[in-house]
Amino acid sequence: MIDPRILRDDPDRIRESQRRRGASDDIVDQVIAADESRRAAIAAFEAVRAEQKRLGGLIPKAQGDEKQELLARTKELSAQVKQAETRQGEANEAFDLLVKQLPNIASPDAPEGGEDDFVVLDTVGTPRDFAAEGFAPRDHVEIGQLLGAIDVERGAKVSGSRFYFLTGVGAQLELALTQLAMAKAAAWGLTPMIPPSLVRPRAMEGTGFLGQAADDVYYLEKDDLYLVGTSEVALAAYHSDEILEADRLPLRYAAYSPCFRREAGSHGKDTRGIFRVHWFDKVEMFVYTTLEESFAEHERILRWERDWLDALELPYRVIDVAAGDLGASAVRKFDCEAWIPSQERYREVSSASNCTEFQSRRLDIRIRGEEGTRPAATLNGTLCAMTRTIVALFENGQQADGSVRLPAALHPYLGEVLKPL
Repeated sequence: MIDPRILRDDPDRIRESQRRRGASDDIVDQVIAADESRRAAIAAFEAVRAEQKRLGGLIPKAQGDEKQELLARTKELSAQVKQAETRQGEANEAFDLLVKQLPNIASPDAPEGGEDDFVVLDTVGTPRDFAAEGFAPRDHVEIGQLLGAIDVERGAKVSGSRFYFLTGVGAQLELALTQLAMAKAAAWGLTPMIPPSLVRPRAMEGTGFLGQAADDVYYLEKDDLYLVGTSEVALAAYHSDEILEADRLPLRYAAYSPCFRREAGSHGKDTRGIFRVHWFDKVEMFVYTTLEESFAEHERILRWERDWLDALELPYRVIDVAAGDLGASAVRKFDCEAWIPSQERYREVSSASNCTEFQSRRLDIRIRGEEGTRPAATLNGTLCAMTRTIVALFENGQQADGSVRLPAALHPYLGEVLKPL
């Protein structure tokens, strides 16, 4: 949720953000009107309530007819107070409903445009020339079958499309990636976490996943619980309704959890293999800090993601995501995209987002410092999305005989080469 003061003092800033996101700015005027109605309802309630209290203080001192008149007037005011309180509640509800439809204010530094309007910030490594090596690259499904590492046919048989089994060295590779990612995160100073993957509606709404992303979420109606699409949700709600001491910041966490996504709107996209699936495991980083420090923290998260991809020896690029492709909660987002040889293009394997105060205002997470309390800033970043990382490792490390050469960082876990069965 954005700061209501910006609505009153600088609404054009929000209109410009909506324009840069490619969204209508009509809602800005609607929210402003709702805010005015809400403030008027609050003022009306407080005025009639103050009058009720004033008359209540006069009654004990009054006598005879004067007292009866005061009692009658107090009775009338009591009804008016109830009516004013009801109108205030309705106005608050109308405002909350509308303001929560507004996404965070996109950073002016984020490129303007949609999904294809990103800016490439850096490219690291050189994709292999398989033709020069004398063979055509296999895709990860073929490699996974040769290694006995991936079984998508039985995954579909058991659970449906976009499900899979990791078997043998495939399962071992995920476990190795998990251990390596969590160890690196701990060395960087993040607190390791294993959070719940089922959360209450407030956690999902508070992180902005029940707006534009609602269709992509699994909901368990009987339990009124949601399956998270990222552990960002549980980590953001971890300190909900809390006041954090400023001298404890930043608070940095790294969580391992399964993630569930309906992949609504992705019909026909990446249907082969395990690149785009309904369930995968992930190590996610999450930070609480001040608004002022959030921008440096954003760069720090990106640096950790790059260090991770460097350790995996993958060719990748870093992009600055365009405003129109940002999630509702983010003001700016950097994606790291690994080279996928079978597709001959870069594909997203991690992202880093600065959500400023958007989530903390919804979840009531504040910082207490010398100047009082104020909302915290939150940031999140993927360290390792397992299935996509396995895809990238298999395809970039493949050899002509069907084996896969692993990066040095994984040698202690699985050796130098994964060999076909």
